[in-house]
Amino acid sequence: MTSEINFNVEEVRSNFPIFKRLVNNKSLCYLDSGASSQQPSCVIDSVCNLHKNQYSNIHRGVHLLSMESTSLYESARGKVRDFINASSLKEVIFTRGATESINLVAQSQVRPNLQKGDEVLISHMEHHSNIVPWQIICDQSQATLKVIPINDKGEIDINEFKLLINEKTKFVSITHISNALGTVNPIKEIISLSHNNGSLVLVDGAQGAPHSIVDVQDLDVDFYVFSGHKLYGPTGIGILYGKKDLLEKMPPYQGGGDMILSVRFEGTEYNELPYKFEAGTPNISGAVGLGKAIDFINEVGLSKIIKHEDNLLEYAISELNKIPEVKIIGNAKNKAALVSFIIENIHPHDIGQFFDQDGIAIRAGHHCAQPVMERYGIPATARASFGMYNTFSDIDRLINSIKNVIGIFK
Repeated sequence: MTSEINFNVEEVRSNFPIFKRLVNNKSLCYLDSGASSQQPSCVIDSVCNLHKNQYSNIHRGVHLLSMESTSLYESARGKVRDFINASSLKEVIFTRGATESINLVAQSQVRPNLQKGDEVLISHMEHHSNIVPWQIICDQSQATLKVIPINDKGEIDINEFKLLINEKTKFVSITHISNALGTVNPIKEIISLSHNNGSLVLVDGAQGAPHSIVDVQDLDVDFYVFSGHKLYGPTGIGILYGKKDLLEKMPPYQGGGDMILSVRFEGTEYNELPYKFEAGTPNISGAVGLGKAIDFINEVGLSKIIKHEDNLLEYAISELNKIPEVKIIGNAKNKAALVSFIIENIHPHDIGQFFDQDGIAIRAGHHCAQPVMERYGIPATARASFGMYNTFSDIDRLINSIKNVIGIFK
């Protein structure tokens, strides 16, 4: 099978130095981008160059290095704004990742406005990072956490959502794309229904930002979060997008340097957006690397990347369905970039270890989505997740290893 798009995967792949190495004397077949994507040379070089030639603390210095570092850091913010079509730089907050972004919103926006008897609504397919923060604030405020069920295909039941949302629902937090199932949720419809109910919405875009075109203004989403390390960028950097009017009303999440205008023992005047939520010295190199990753994605073309990944997914599902012992977990009509599966009578951890001997990197476990596993009555799955650098040959290697595993365990 070949892509019907103008996408030279070998040329794209040549930008990623990791693929020059061998794993157990075999070429690396990396199918774990859902956990962390690999970084192209331009991202690695941008971080290295910063530390070798330009590094200094930002926003505080009048010397050349500080001004250059500040310029690179703020330039990255602009690239993020354009990437998600935010209306203002003030709506783009740098965090350590999607997890911190969710916790920031939970503690700064939702908790102060949550009372006993109020409700927060999430889905059954959420990552732990979009479950635990809401459990914490519901416990603190004696509010109730409600869960939207999913069907056997791994899709949100919209009719059940309509039944669950009510005048008590103050906040809805939903994943864009499930990291365990690959389901692409109808977030625009969910946002519209929530707003009609008077509820605010956060979308966890950790998997959404790398594998779909995100337009926060078109979605009319209140908050959208994602992580750099799943977007071909460094770890330790993430984004919180929030509507400006909401962010302005929210109290700071942390106190410290750079989030203040003036400090007196009698009281402190906080900085303007976005700096109000960026206390302390930030991950400067992470932001620079993320900005360069966005440059690279734009150069390759996100729509082409998505189409290529869709073709890979279609091919993988087609080939997996030919193996009787394999069962795919999550067969939503709209899926993206990953496939989770189990093999009859073989634990996913054993599958993952066997694949590693073949130079194939997959993820085996509950994928920080234990409620999803419980929904299907299984302890774990094997998950192959794709990036722009994957090839149809990678899928063929996966399929061959599956057949070999089945043969060994028979």
